[in-house]
Amino acid sequence: METSLTTLVGVRHPLVQTGMGWVAGPRLVSAAANAGALGILASATMTVDQLRAAVREVASRTDAPFGVNLRADAGDAAERVRVLVDEGVRVASFALAPSRELIARLKDAGVVVIPSIGARRHAEKVAAWGADAVVVQGGEGGGHTGSVATTVLLPQVVDAVDIPVIAAGGFFDGRGLVAALAYGAAGIAMGTRFLLTSDSTVPKAVQARYLAAAVNDITVTTKVDGMPHRMVRSDLVAALERSGRAAALLRAVRHAAAFRKLSGLSWAQLVRDGAAMKHGRELTWSQVLLAATTPMLLKAAMVDGRTDLGVMAAGQVAGLIEDLPSCAELVDRIMAEAHRTLGALPQ
Repeated sequence: METSLTTLVGVRHPLVQTGMGWVAGPRLVSAAANAGALGILASATMTVDQLRAAVREVASRTDAPFGVNLRADAGDAAERVRVLVDEGVRVASFALAPSRELIARLKDAGVVVIPSIGARRHAEKVAAWGADAVVVQGGEGGGHTGSVATTVLLPQVVDAVDIPVIAAGGFFDGRGLVAALAYGAAGIAMGTRFLLTSDSTVPKAVQARYLAAAVNDITVTTKVDGMPHRMVRSDLVAALERSGRAAALLRAVRHAAAFRKLSGLSWAQLVRDGAAMKHGRELTWSQVLLAATTPMLLKAAMVDGRTDLGVMAAGQVAGLIEDLPSCAELVDRIMAEAHRTLGALPQ
């Protein structure tokens, strides 16, 4: 199935595996890429040296194109861009809009730039700055999310820009792919669906919690880091929502210290990154400090398997997913269902 997305990045199918922190490592990314989707490596929780090693590991596992997700507001963003350029990475994706200068630098090096956005005006801005495509995530998506449903946001953005639009938030099967194409999208991006595959490194006990969740078990809270965050409802989430501001800030300081040690960043670098985050999202300093909580709470679940101590970011589709196929099985299933759905439409 050829679309403007497959032509742009050189993949076989108009499917994207998103860059989920602690989840989208070399094994999952290479499996998605080998299956014909665009795999995206998550780099925010890696040092620069770890990123280079991870990129090389993916490249050793697949000859297919893949991408790397970057934090545009990171103090070492320039170093990370250099890794992508040096290693011949095909795509750079961003959770926040990269600057005009960063987009230009990547494009000059032949890297395809695909920011993720949650509002029409953001899509218009990055398109004007030269982005090659955009991922549009509606409120159904996991992790940090907005309040506008994909079915409302997607047609807005498709009508507003003339670059490929990739739909995210609420997709897990071939019917969803056909629906997105009908809206004018060039493909779909999925996080939770790829997290729940046998190629994912997420501990089996955590995957079991996802599979057991119903649609109503997926909630949105601001108590993790001060921003709307969609995740699986748990005792920890309930405790966070009951905790007061002082306890939340104390927890954030403790987790910021742990993340600093893990990432190799200095306190000065953390402060600079926090200032950039504050400016880019118009956050208070309290919210910036709370944001330090997120990486460690995600790691507790996604790496350490502690569902009692960690949060499990999830799209609402987690309530509809019941199995753990391989990436190859998943992609083949989605594409077969998409073709069947298209063939069954009235002529």
